[in-house]
Amino acid sequence: MGAIIGTAGWAIARQSAPAFPGDGTALERYARVFGGVEVNSSFHRPHRASTWAKWAASVPEHFRFAVKIPKTITHAARLVDVDQLIAPFAAEVGQLGGKLALLLVQLPPKLVFEGAVAERFFETLRGAIDTGIVCEPRHASWFENDADSLLDRLRVGRVAADPAVADVATVPGGWRGLEYWRLHGSPVMYRSSYGDPALDTYATHLRTAVASGLEPWCMFDNTTAMAATDNALSLMGKVEQGFTPPRADQVAEETGKMVDAARIELATPAMSTQCSTTELRVHGGAS
Repeated sequence: MGAIIGTAGWAIARQSAPAFPGDGTALERYARVFGGVEVNSSFHRPHRASTWAKWAASVPEHFRFAVKIPKTITHAARLVDVDQLIAPFAAEVGQLGGKLALLLVQLPPKLVFEGAVAERFFETLRGAIDTGIVCEPRHASWFENDADSLLDRLRVGRVAADPAVADVATVPGGWRGLEYWRLHGSPVMYRSSYGDPALDTYATHLRTAVASGLEPWCMFDNTTAMAATDNALSLMGKVEQGFTPPRADQVAEETGKMVDAARIELATPAMSTQCSTTELRVHGGAS
């Protein structure tokens, strides 16, 4: 058991190509290096069952997929009365078989926590697709004790995101049997690369989780400027081969920068639009 490190989608940047030698599709080459991937294209549109099956057949037995659930469920229906939307999605991703490890539920910035709605939704989702679930909420109400306790009881991990909508969102929450770090790039979302001090800090978190018996995930979503692949390769090297821990003042300075960059508005239309249009452009071609 170890950390699963990778990127959103499996596009290989030209400058990173030497790290992915050999023939085959981009996914086949990617899967020889990384142990998992986050599929974002499923958020925007469905894929044929044959596409999911082809992806599963393209990767080694140990390789795992985290799949983002459709926006029709999270953003259009807002988790309410979604049984008929979950069913076809479950049939699609079922083609991944045992290589499906996690479902990623990213919520709209304006979606307020409602305990009864959340409980019914996650129970329905788990009943249809028996796999791990992580949730990336983006409204302040989801970071209160009631929400955290519900996620813990339902065995749903809360994503540690960067940039984060609140200080507490920078670390995993909810059910602590799952840790999922989702790094969008700071200070410029989807574009900024992470420097060594930040990567060293994340490596420490991952190694601590592994030492406690967990299998933490860390997915880089800063793909617009093609920084994700190099960041993932660097982090993997730090976690697997060890690194010299940064000085305490370096960690404090880098953490301060990350927190400052994370102080974004919790529920602004601008953020919602940015996430939707940018992810469509970056991850829409994953299929």
